[in-house]
Amino acid sequence: MQNGSITTPFGRRQTTLALVKAQFKISDIRRGKTADKWKVYRDVCDARTLLGLRDRALAVLNALLSFYPEAELSNDENLVVFPSNAQLIARANGIAGTTLRENLAVLVDAGLINRNDSPNGKRYVRRGKDGALETAYGFSLAPLLARSDEFALMAQQVAEDARRLKVVKERITITRRDVRKLITAAVEDGAAGDWEMMEATYVAAVAKLKGAKSKPDFEAVLDELTLLREGVLNVLECQVFSGDSDTNGNDIRQHIQNSNTDSITELEPRSEKEQGGRSVQNLVRHAEPLKTFPIGLVMRACPEIAAYAPGGEVRGWRDLMSAAVVVRSTLGVSASAYQDACEAMGAENAAVAMAAILERAGHINSAGGYLRDLTSRTRRGEFSLGPMLLALLKVNSEGAMRA
Repeated sequence: MQNGSITTPFGRRQTTLALVKAQFKISDIRRGKTADKWKVYRDVCDARTLLGLRDRALAVLNALLSFYPEAELSNDENLVVFPSNAQLIARANGIAGTTLRENLAVLVDAGLINRNDSPNGKRYVRRGKDGALETAYGFSLAPLLARSDEFALMAQQVAEDARRLKVVKERITITRRDVRKLITAAVEDGAAGDWEMMEATYVAAVAKLKGAKSKPDFEAVLDELTLLREGVLNVLECQVFSGDSDTNGNDIRQHIQNSNTDSITELEPRSEKEQGGRSVQNLVRHAEPLKTFPIGLVMRACPEIAAYAPGGEVRGWRDLMSAAVVVRSTLGVSASAYQDACEAMGAENAAVAMAAILERAGHINSAGGYLRDLTSRTRRGEFSLGPMLLALLKVNSEGAMRA
């Protein structure tokens, strides 16, 4: 019977407090608990990345489970298997002896099995006169039973992460298609705009997919493509509704291409006069509603505001808005100016605007006046945060590449 006693390994193998802790957990298995051994094995296979396991280690675990005679692991039965190395090698697809020993150690360190070594380090079983098992020395499968629920949750987490990654990749595919076809249509129809610059921005974003491996990597690319798509649509929408196709493309170009200028207009749309006298009423009528951008994209575009957040880290919108209040005071922006911005843009977007102003504080003479101007343009439907963020994102990305 598995009694959960604490043991130490034979010979030169050292024990650790982590191994002792794992054995204590085994002693807490509720009496009568069972688990399908192959269901547990499948969960472990699904969660291999979280457990840090390689294929050879899983093959060895499969071999060990094959020596357990029952289909279900049970706390009321002996959970120690005692095959020889030769038997394990035969059932683990003939792996080398050194590889077998390495992966047995990996399974022990990962908390999937425990060593239950005999006095001389051999694996064997001792039975009573009636043939009943008294003591078994080998590898205990009790950790698999003790952690079966944990492994099931880990497998579900991996499956959910894979599903979310698939959704992100699908959105990337659709957004790439939209941007690609919109730019092509604009060029073929002779629409005004810096389409060469937008094409270059698109190519640069897509190129990052080659090095993307994790979900955050793909989400970063999706954020850039989404922002670019909105910029392209803003340019096309203004031309469709206003009929003025000469200067709308300059809105995006001024935000992105002139990111190194010292002018206060760097992060702003062109004035009404520069836009060919386009009527305020027309702009308001067809302006897009303000949007809240992904917090991760905001922080990549405006990383400096993190230093003003609680604990020096922005973990969500609450932290960003708290940091924006501190930045407002630091830059000398009046409370009334910031309140007006919150009313016009929304609290989240006003915080983003403050983060952007902080990024370019060295190029702005009056942060308060700048914010009031953005607020006024927002109310008239002449300002969008998207191009501002895209410009800063490009500046910071190029700076990181140079570094």
